[in-house]
Amino acid sequence: MTIIKQDDLIDSVTDALQFISYYHPKDFIDAVHRAYEMEESPAARDAMAQILINSRMCAEGKRPICQDTGIVTAFVKIGMDVQWEGDMSVADMINEGVRRAYTCPDNKLRASILNDPAGARKNTGDNTPAVIHYEVVPGNTVEVEVAAKGGGSENKSKMAMLNPSDSIVDWVLKTVPTMGAGWCPPGMLGIGIGGTAEKAMVMAKQSLMAPIDIQELKARGPQNRAEELRLELFEKVNQLGIGAQGLGGLTTVLDVKILDYPTHAASLPVAMIPNCAATRHAHFTLTGDGPALQTPPKLSDWPEITWNAGPNARHVNLDTVTPEEVQSWKPGETLLLSGKMLTGRDAAHKRIQTLFENGESLPEGVDLNGRFIYYVGPVDAVRDEAVGPAGPTTSTRMDKFTDMMLEKTGLLGMIGKAERGPAAVDSIKKHKSVYLMAVGGAAYLVSRAITSARVVAFEDLGMEAIHEFEVKDMPVTVAVDSNGEAVHTTGPQTWKAKIASGEVSPVYFK
Repeated sequence: MTIIKQDDLIDSVTDALQFISYYHPKDFIDAVHRAYEMEESPAARDAMAQILINSRMCAEGKRPICQDTGIVTAFVKIGMDVQWEGDMSVADMINEGVRRAYTCPDNKLRASILNDPAGARKNTGDNTPAVIHYEVVPGNTVEVEVAAKGGGSENKSKMAMLNPSDSIVDWVLKTVPTMGAGWCPPGMLGIGIGGTAEKAMVMAKQSLMAPIDIQELKARGPQNRAEELRLELFEKVNQLGIGAQGLGGLTTVLDVKILDYPTHAASLPVAMIPNCAATRHAHFTLTGDGPALQTPPKLSDWPEITWNAGPNARHVNLDTVTPEEVQSWKPGETLLLSGKMLTGRDAAHKRIQTLFENGESLPEGVDLNGRFIYYVGPVDAVRDEAVGPAGPTTSTRMDKFTDMMLEKTGLLGMIGKAERGPAAVDSIKKHKSVYLMAVGGAAYLVSRAITSARVVAFEDLGMEAIHEFEVKDMPVTVAVDSNGEAVHTTGPQTWKAKIASGEVSPVYFK
């Protein structure tokens, strides 16, 4: 019989969540670096350079890789010969560990969890509760896998009840392009096959806890049908040409993970969950000898990557920019933004919509005429920071508000991540506006360009309040120009055709 003290589990969870907020797994860094070195698409290569540089900066500064520090999921295997010392339930222990991790004053993480999800949607303030899966197993230890999953990638989860005769490969290849780039590729696909609907989803999530090992699998060869599927899907998904950040390129996925389970003769449940460029998971085992703390990696594990905007980057003063200047910007062009911008996400847009519906004006300090809005929910600042990590959120969530914002506020442009939907693109074209893309998964790097930040409206919304940022040379890409040309459409189309024609051939496939 092993005695596990409740503080040992609490401390281990706290340590693991702080650790994964700023340290990528080494296997992920190695895989992105490999993809970066082989990439022939300049836009995708540039995005991966920013991801790698951001990752090293976070490891050095011990600050979050992404401003979305995730919803916590834990897979817990409790040995049958374990006895607990303490007065809390296992769920309460884990949630206390989450609470301490997310409110740590040296590296405060963003609180993103809302109570009453179909109603008031009030922030819990400390990112609790976690989603916890338990299994009671033989043995005298407690094994824990913990992950922090961002909303952008979690929102792209897919599930289907296929017929037994249907092709899983065909479903995946049809489904991945519908996910857009909001899940911040390059990343991993976790796939669960079999069981029941809920079992397939849990397996898809749990498969993402495993290390990236597709190259090792390819070298030794598959030993079962699941491994054959992994290799087939890895190759065929990358042949779609979606590329890093959805800009078109040779690497969309770094690995495909599959877990399966026996299923009913009439059923073929299949679930797919992507992991983003801020892949975060840790594993530990409690043996009764105290907390299980993570081992920091060596900074030498990170490649030496440099990034610059290049000689053709255009410097833009947001305080004086004109509609005529905006209309001269070309799709795929790199801009370096300086000056003041406002921020706003779902909750702020919804509140603005309600104000307009009630015949009310925008709050004092929120003048969007001729200005840019950045879709972001930043992490709170620590030490001498103007703001914490502040990368972009998925822009399609604001599509339903885009025409209203452009029509009624005089907004000139928007900044976010991933593609815009057809209605938003049409509105951008109609109003001669523009949509700019910042790299998802490079939040700390982006925040270094922010020289000052203050809340100007809706302070009660927490990280979703409207801020005013002042930036200096913030790097962005013209993703939808004033004529409605969208690089998230043209880029993948171009690179899919290049791969199909044999003009380019990813090293992964050779």
